[in-house]
Amino acid sequence: MIRSSRDGDVRVVTIDRPDRRNALRPADLDALAAAVEDATEPVVLLRGAGDAFSAGADLDVVAALDDPEAFARRGQRVANAIESADPVVVAGVDGAARGGGVELALAADVRVATPDATFGEPGATFGLFGAWGGTVRLPRVMGEGEAMDFVLSGRVLDAAEAKRTGLVSRVVPDPATVAHEIAGNATDALGVLQERLRDRRPQSAQEDAEATAFAELVAAHRDDLQELTE
Repeated sequence: MIRSSRDGDVRVVTIDRPDRRNALRPADLDALAAAVEDATEPVVLLRGAGDAFSAGADLDVVAALDDPEAFARRGQRVANAIESADPVVVAGVDGAARGGGVELALAADVRVATPDATFGEPGATFGLFGAWGGTVRLPRVMGEGEAMDFVLSGRVLDAAEAKRTGLVSRVVPDPATVAHEIAGNATDALGVLQERLRDRRPQSAQEDAEATAFAELVAAHRDDLQELTE
């Protein structure tokens, strides 16, 4: 079950299956993508109910899959929806994030953890691996060496280790404070920064787009800038 509510300028999207550590079934994946894509607020806070962020894919579902590739692609579409969403998506990890839960967090713009957060990719311990884009994003976020160690060992990272490896940017008591901090900034600037930082084109193309976007924001905020100099 996916719950969606508004908290000021933040859309809070909650994975709400605490009895199953917020493990995700196909319908949950579809509902999660829809909740993020339908958000009109400048920031989405993605979190889990109870004492876990998400255990990832529901293993009862995985064990009975007739078409595992289609299930993997479904999860990839959800992660891509999070990654390409117009709002800034903040993954607020409190408690356990495992497998697909880590992969969905990886797709967010910002990942923060509480002191109680833990992260693991245990798939190799039972002959699988995360296939919701994790093998693509994890080396970008942690670096190839850290990513290899993390997934091949199956070890669990605590919040401090997750921050050291770059898996999260901050350890905070309440991830909502980070979401509201971001939401307090200019929405158009947030969108431009998302687009620029996500750009994977050659450097010259990125620099051209950067200069153009800067000029557009200066024009849009000229009055605000003049007030700052008075």
